[in-house]
Amino acid sequence: MHTKIYNDQLIVITGACGFIGSCVVKHLNNKGYTNLLLVDDLRSGEKWKNLVGKKYEELISKEELFDYIDGRESEIEAFIHLGACPDTTVTDGDYIQKNNYQFSIKLAEYAIQNQHRFIYASSSATYGMSDPAFKDDHDGLDELEPMNLYAYSKHMVDLWMKQQGALDHVVGLKYFNVFGPNEYHKKRMGSMVMHMTKSILEKGSVRLFKSNDSSILDGEQKRDFIYVKDAAEITCSFLDNDLMGIYNVGSARATSWNELAQAVFKSLSKESKIEYFEMPEDLKEHYLNYTKANMDKYFSDLASKDIEGPRIHTLQEAVDDYVQNYLLKGKRW
Repeated sequence: MHTKIYNDQLIVITGACGFIGSCVVKHLNNKGYTNLLLVDDLRSGEKWKNLVGKKYEELISKEELFDYIDGRESEIEAFIHLGACPDTTVTDGDYIQKNNYQFSIKLAEYAIQNQHRFIYASSSATYGMSDPAFKDDHDGLDELEPMNLYAYSKHMVDLWMKQQGALDHVVGLKYFNVFGPNEYHKKRMGSMVMHMTKSILEKGSVRLFKSNDSSILDGEQKRDFIYVKDAAEITCSFLDNDLMGIYNVGSARATSWNELAQAVFKSLSKESKIEYFEMPEDLKEHYLNYTKANMDKYFSDLASKDIEGPRIHTLQEAVDDYVQNYLLKGKRW
């Protein structure tokens, strides 16, 4: 018999065929939960492969969602809303506004009105260059300056939640640089671990941007990289607690591109060879040289309720698992 959270009530997961979404499904399946209503669009590409072997109640398109849930309020307990256009290069503001902002607000209103647990994906990109501390407090939300349309669409949702007093009723998750299995469909938008592995296998080397800051050596720009299995576990932890508000989802480590490359070389048992090239001019002005998730609030709030937080993989553990068990084998999780 499969275990079910909330008895037989559904957990609705949007973006369920995507990178983080499919890993959330896998994480819940691994815990024995199958009472899942998956929402995603499969018009093109191979995202569907991320669901092979997964167990769930039904898979429906985004366009069907509101018709499907109408009148089924008592059958639903929680939403994990991960569906969005994540491409930071998209410039169609009307599309992003409708897809990332308006749809999210409509879904949040439905969940709040019906007292459903609502967990939604925000993004660390909302911080821009305006908050070097990357603290997930609510007071500073209005001061953030997102640097692209995607980040702004996520920021708009966060601001709406604050303005409506909804942060006491929902959970918003600011994901940092997530990498791991099930991201093949992202192609050029995929993680550098995926691209580095391909480059090392094909060319024996990795290419990184030269520094655009004289105080930072080439390749020493730093990011917070979190393994998708950890991101999925943190996301699902909010199904088991009653915490509310905005939380960072990161490793709480700042790792340089050089360190990341070395981890991939080590995982492949290859000699390190890194080449540096000039950063494009249009990127220099907006390039972030440092990100690090402040995870104090998350772990402190869990501890205040006597809940033990998840253990985060070390960088090498995560890279080894991803490279050796997935990338080299062409596998998904």
